[in-house]
Amino acid sequence: MAPDCLFCKIAAGDIPADKLYEDDEMLAFRDIAPQAPVHFLVIPKKHIQDPAGVTSEDEGLMGRMMRRAAAIAKENNIKDFRLVFNNGAEAGQAVFHIHMHVLGGRAMQWPPG
Repeated sequence: MAPDCLFCKIAAGDIPADKLYEDDEMLAFRDIAPQAPVHFLVIPKKHIQDPAGVTSEDEGLMGRMMRRAAAIAKENNIKDFRLVFNNGAEAGQAVFHIHMHVLGGRAMQWPPG
């Protein structure tokens, strides 16, 4: 855990969140500034700064996070959804703890940025 990390504090229960799922290695919660009718984040409890910091040791966790995102989307009656990881400030990463945005409930545009 990184002591000054917002998402580490949420994962530790020090900051409240509207939780959708939690287990020993990950947490899913609603985004506080939703960009779609359904918008939630999935984070590992382990502090990983960004997608570029994922190691081979983390690959299984990343796959489990994607499967959990799909299950939560299904529970919210969302068949089509977008998964987004930002890597670095210029890509839009504001919290430097890897997190997956899951957006659904409306048609998405392409290109996104």
